[in-house]
Amino acid sequence: MDLLRFTTAGSVDDGKSTLIGRLLYDSKSIFEDQLEAVETSSKKRGDEEVNLALLTDGLKAEREQGITIDVAYRYFATPKRKFIIADTPGHIQYTRNMVTGASTADMAIILIDARKGVIEQTKRHTFIANLLRIQHVVVAVNKMDLVDYSEERYNEIVTEYRELASRLGNLVDITTIPISALRGDNVVDKSENMPWYEGGSLLYHLENVYVGGVENHVEARFPVQWVIRPHSNEWHDFRGFAGRVAGGVFKPGDEVLALPSGFKSIVKSVHTADGEIAEAYAPQSVTITLDDEIDISRGDMIVKPNSPPRSTQDLEAMVCWFSERPLAVRGKYIIRHTEQETKAVIQSLDYQVDVNTFHKQDDVQTLSMNDIGRIQLRTAKALHVDPYNKNRHTGSFILIDAATNETVAAGMII
Repeated sequence: MDLLRFTTAGSVDDGKSTLIGRLLYDSKSIFEDQLEAVETSSKKRGDEEVNLALLTDGLKAEREQGITIDVAYRYFATPKRKFIIADTPGHIQYTRNMVTGASTADMAIILIDARKGVIEQTKRHTFIANLLRIQHVVVAVNKMDLVDYSEERYNEIVTEYRELASRLGNLVDITTIPISALRGDNVVDKSENMPWYEGGSLLYHLENVYVGGVENHVEARFPVQWVIRPHSNEWHDFRGFAGRVAGGVFKPGDEVLALPSGFKSIVKSVHTADGEIAEAYAPQSVTITLDDEIDISRGDMIVKPNSPPRSTQDLEAMVCWFSERPLAVRGKYIIRHTEQETKAVIQSLDYQVDVNTFHKQDDVQTLSMNDIGRIQLRTAKALHVDPYNKNRHTGSFILIDAATNETVAAGMII
C-alpha cells in the first residue's frame, strides 16, 4: 500500500476540520469511545448535531472558538491506501502554520464556502500551494446544502478558481468536487442530492489519484546525518554513513563524490535496520559504506560525480516569515539546510508578494509575520543546494534567530 500525504486549506469556517471528521467517521476510521467523547462534547456545547470537527481540533482554545489554530495530523487507511492528513488553520495570522503543514504534502484540498466563493484566503492558500510545488489540488466546494445544491453556483465558483489558478505555474492537476462535509454529500459516498455531478466522491479521488514525481530519482543526494562506528567484535572495522536519501539511487558499485572534500570512492554496501539491501532511493533512511577511508562527517553530502549540486555561499530564495520580529536586512541569522548549520546574513530584500493579487511589491523594507518575499542570503560556509523545484529536500531551509533560537522563516531556494 502506498501513502498519500495531503493537507486541507481554506478560510475560517469553511469546514476543514468537519470534512476530516466526516472522512474519518464515514470510512469507519474512528473508535467507538472517540465518537462517544465527541457526542458528549457536542451536547455540552449545545450543538444541534454531532460536531465532527472536534475529532481534529485538539487544543482547548480551538474547541472553545470553533477554529483551527495548530496543525493537526491525522492518520487513516482504506483497503487501497494509507493517508496522513494535515489539518491547517484558515486564519490569516496562522499562514505560517499552513506553510509548515503543507511542506510535506503531495496534495492540497482547498475548501471554498459555496456561499462566499473565492475569497482572499483562497488566493493565499492557492499561492502557497503553488510556491511549495504541490502539483495536485482538489477544490472542494463545501456547504452545497446551504445553496440548495445549485449546479449554477458550483460552476460559477469553479470558473472563478480556474481563472485564478491559470496565473500560477505549478498547479498541474486541479480536480473540483461539490460536497457537504456536514451532511456527507460526495465525501465518502456519492450524493443523491447532486445528480448533475458526474465525478466520483472525494474519498474515491484520494484513493485513486496518482501523485508520482514528487521525489527526484535522477540526481543522487545523500546528506550525512551520522557516522556509525559500532566498536564491537562483530562489526570491528565497520564505518558507515547514516542518513536519508534526498534524491537519486545508490547501490553497491556506484562511483560517488564526497562534498565538500571532493574525494571520490565506490559504494561498498547499503544497509537498513532489516539488513543489507541492493539499492537505496528517496526517501529511504539507510547506512552507506564506502571502499575507501574518506573523512566524512555530519553535514557532508554524498553525491554522484555526473550531477553534483551547486556549492555556494550566495542563495536566492523565497521565504515565508514566521516571527513577530520583522525581517532585518543585513540581519544575522543561523541557516539550517539538510544536516548543515551555519551563520547567514540577509543581504537584500528584493520584493514582497501581495498574495491577493500575486503582484510583486519591490518598495518594501522588511517582511512581517506571515509575509512572503524574495531575499538574497550570504552564508558563512558553502552549502550544497539544488533549486526547490528540482529537489524539495536540498532546495529548502529554515532561518533561526541566534539569540532566541526561534525559527523565523522557511525558505525555498530559487
